[in-house]
Amino acid sequence: MGIDMTRPLERNPLFNPDGDTDVLDRRMIGGNTTNLNDFNNMKYPWVSDWYRQAMNNFWIPEEINLSQDVKDYPHLLAQERVAYDKILSFLIFLDSLQSANLPNVSEYVTANEVNLCLRIQTFQESIHSQSYSYMLDTICSPEERDAILFQWKDDEHLLRRNKFIGDLYNEFLEDRRPLTLLKVMMANYILEGVYFYSGFMFFYNLARNGKMPGSAQEIRYINRDENTHLWLFRSIILELQKEEPELFSDRNVAMLGEMLEEGVRQEVAWGRYVIGDDVPGLTSRQVSDYIHYLGNLRWSSLGYGQLYEGFSSEPADMAWVSQYSNANMVKTDFFEARSTAYAKSTALVDDL
Repeated sequence: MGIDMTRPLERNPLFNPDGDTDVLDRRMIGGNTTNLNDFNNMKYPWVSDWYRQAMNNFWIPEEINLSQDVKDYPHLLAQERVAYDKILSFLIFLDSLQSANLPNVSEYVTANEVNLCLRIQTFQESIHSQSYSYMLDTICSPEERDAILFQWKDDEHLLRRNKFIGDLYNEFLEDRRPLTLLKVMMANYILEGVYFYSGFMFFYNLARNGKMPGSAQEIRYINRDENTHLWLFRSIILELQKEEPELFSDRNVAMLGEMLEEGVRQEVAWGRYVIGDDVPGLTSRQVSDYIHYLGNLRWSSLGYGQLYEGFSSEPADMAWVSQYSNANMVKTDFFEARSTAYAKSTALVDDL
C-alpha cells in the first residue's frame, strides 16, 4: 500500500518501539521505522557498497599543496579571474546549502541504512566547505576572500541562482508532502549532477592550461565525493519509483523533467555569463554542449531517455573533462603535486 500523497509526511521519531523490525517492511519514505541503525540487515543491497566507497573516500583539504596557485592567481587573465571567483562563490553556496538541508531530507527517510548514507554525505559536504575556505584563505587576501564569499550580495545573476535552489529546499520546509520531498530529491540530483559537474569543468580547464593545479586537485577530490552523492540520490529516486509508483505519474515525471531542463537552462546561461568566449580552452558553445550532455546523462540514468537530441554522448572536444575528473586517478600524482594516499578502493566511473 502506497503513502497518501495528500497528507504531510511524519517526521521520524527518535525511537519508535512499535516500529517494524522485519527488513521486508522497510520503506524509503512513509515506513514505520524503529530508527535504529543495523548494518547486518539491509533492504537495499547497494547501500553496503556505497557506504564502504564513501568511507574510503576520506581526505584532508589542507594536505593538498596550493603554493603554485598562490603564484598563479594574481596572473590569471581577467576573465579567468572573474570565472574563478564567481564559480567558486557558487560552489561555496551549494555545499553550504547541501550540508544544511540534508538533515531535513533525512528526517523523512524511513530506511535507516539510507539515513546512514545521508549523514556521511552531510559530513562530506562540510569537508568540501572546509576545502573552499582553505583555498580562499591560502590564495586570496582577506578582502578578496570575503568579496568572493559574498558575491551574491552584489551579483544579481548569482543571487537569482542561489534563490532558485534555496526556494526549492525551503518549499519542503513549508509543505512536507511526498511530492515536495521528491522535488527536493530531484533538485539535489540536479545540483550534484549538473551544477557541480559544470563548475568543476572550469577548474580542470585551468589545470590543463598549466594554471592553479592545487585548486584542480582539491576539486578532483570533491568530484569523487559528489559522484557518490549522485549515485545515492539516483538510487533513492529509483527505489521510490518501485515503492511509490503513484508518485511518478505522467504529470509528476513531466514536472521533474521540467526541473532538469530549467537547471540546464540556468547552467548554460551561467556559463555564458562567467566564462563566455574569453577563457582560453573553452567556448560558450563547448560549455553549452557539455551541460546538455550532462542533462541527458542524468535524465537517462533515471530511466526516462533523452531530453536533448544530439547530446547522447560526451562531446568529443570535451573528452578531457572525464580524464581530469577520473576518480580512479585521484590517488596518483596527476598534477605533479605530492602523492596522496586517501583513495583506498577503486572509485566510481561517472556513468550515472
